[in-house]
Amino acid sequence: MTRKSFFHYLMKFREEPPRDELAAFANHAFKDHSFPKMADQYDEISRYLEMNGSYLPSMSVFDEAWERYIEEA
Repeated sequence: MTRKSFFHYLMKFREEPPRDELAAFANHAFKDHSFPKMADQYDEISRYLEMNGSYLPSMSVFDEAWERYIEEA
Protein backbone atom coordinates (compact mmCIF):
# COMPACT_ATOMS: atom_id res chain seq x y z
CA MET A 1 0.00 0.00 0.00
CA THR A 2 1.35 3.43 -0.85
CA ARG A 3 1.03 6.19 1.67
CA LYS A 4 -0.48 9.50 0.78
CA SER A 5 1.87 12.27 -0.17
CA PHE A 6 3.31 14.59 2.45
CA PHE A 7 1.44 17.51 0.83
CA HIS A 8 -1.87 15.64 1.15
CA TYR A 9 -1.11 14.92 4.82
CA LEU A 10 -0.07 18.53 5.46
CA MET A 11 -3.33 19.91 4.08
CA LYS A 12 -5.28 18.67 7.10
CA PHE A 13 -3.53 21.35 9.17
CA ARG A 14 -4.66 24.32 7.05
CA GLU A 15 -6.63 26.99 8.89
CA GLU A 16 -7.27 30.71 8.71
CA PRO A 17 -6.00 32.36 10.70
CA PRO A 18 -3.24 29.84 11.45
CA ARG A 19 -2.98 29.01 15.15
CA ASP A 20 0.64 27.78 14.95
CA GLU A 21 3.66 27.34 12.68
CA LEU A 22 2.35 24.03 11.32
CA ALA A 23 -0.91 25.63 10.17
CA ALA A 24 1.03 28.53 8.64
CA PHE A 25 3.28 26.03 6.81
CA ALA A 26 0.22 24.20 5.47
CA ASN A 27 -1.38 27.44 4.31
CA HIS A 28 1.78 28.54 2.50
CA ALA A 29 2.38 25.12 0.93
CA PHE A 30 -1.21 25.18 -0.38
CA LYS A 31 -0.52 28.50 -2.11
CA ASP A 32 2.88 27.32 -3.42
CA HIS A 33 1.98 25.97 -6.87
CA SER A 34 5.46 24.48 -7.33
CA PHE A 35 5.39 22.46 -4.09
CA PRO A 36 6.12 18.76 -4.88
CA LYS A 37 2.55 17.65 -4.22
CA MET A 38 3.05 13.96 -4.98
CA ALA A 39 6.33 13.53 -3.07
CA ASP A 40 6.60 11.18 -0.11
CA GLN A 41 10.40 11.23 0.29
CA TYR A 42 12.07 13.44 2.90
CA ASP A 43 15.08 14.34 0.74
CA GLU A 44 13.01 15.54 -2.21
CA ILE A 45 10.77 17.76 -0.09
CA SER A 46 13.61 19.00 2.10
CA ARG A 47 15.68 20.02 -0.95
CA TYR A 48 12.69 21.81 -2.43
CA LEU A 49 12.01 23.73 0.79
CA GLU A 50 15.65 24.68 1.25
CA MET A 51 15.59 26.32 -2.18
CA ASN A 52 12.00 27.61 -2.26
CA GLY A 53 10.57 27.60 1.25
CA SER A 54 11.19 31.21 2.17
CA TYR A 55 7.81 31.09 3.94
CA LEU A 56 9.23 28.69 6.55
CA PRO A 57 10.68 30.49 9.58
CA SER A 58 12.91 27.44 10.14
CA MET A 59 13.39 24.00 8.59
CA SER A 60 12.54 22.59 12.03
CA VAL A 61 8.88 23.32 11.22
CA PHE A 62 9.16 20.91 8.27
CA ASP A 63 11.13 18.37 10.32
CA GLU A 64 8.46 18.29 13.02
CA ALA A 65 5.69 17.96 10.44
CA TRP A 66 7.64 15.17 8.72
CA GLU A 67 8.01 13.23 11.98
CA ARG A 68 4.25 13.41 12.53
CA TYR A 69 3.68 12.29 8.93
CA ILE A 70 5.90 9.23 9.42
CA GLU A 71 4.35 8.37 12.79
CA GLU A 72 0.82 8.54 11.37
CA ALA A 73 1.61 6.70 8.12
